[in-house]
Amino acid sequence: MTEPISQTQHNPHPGELPSVVGTRLQTGAREPAATRGKTAIADGVVEKISGIAAREVPGIHALGGGFSRTMGAMRDRVPGARSSAGRGVKVEVGEKQTAVDLEVVVEYGVSITEVAADVRENVIAAVERMTGLEVAEVNISVNDVHLPGEDTTETSEGRVQ
Repeated sequence: MTEPISQTQHNPHPGELPSVVGTRLQTGAREPAATRGKTAIADGVVEKISGIAAREVPGIHALGGGFSRTMGAMRDRVPGARSSAGRGVKVEVGEKQTAVDLEVVVEYGVSITEVAADVRENVIAAVERMTGLEVAEVNISVNDVHLPGEDTTETSEGRVQ
């Protein structure tokens, strides 16, 4: 929107058309910067934020179901490949709200209800702080319990050396 701020009319001779002198135009400078455009946040961004925030919670061993963890482990072994921060996370992102679904593996011995509450709190805080979206819900599926010593692979003598 363009509005004149000041006008000074200068009309030296009768019958001459008036001219506008000293006119300054102002665009939408009165509107706050936050309202001058639209921000769209991709689903992948919310997935990454949610995945990282969930992994920060003590008691979470991993994210993802059995198959996605297996595929992710194979992908992580490929030279130059990056691990996916959004593994085990699904989101729906609207204009003002988002919903998050997580698949998690918890450590043996922790209270699943307490860990789930901590994950919800951390994910909601991170997503809302970083994106400005309201988190409508965080649904958590506990798919497995990680037992101590489960990751250690014993070296056995194979047929080929």
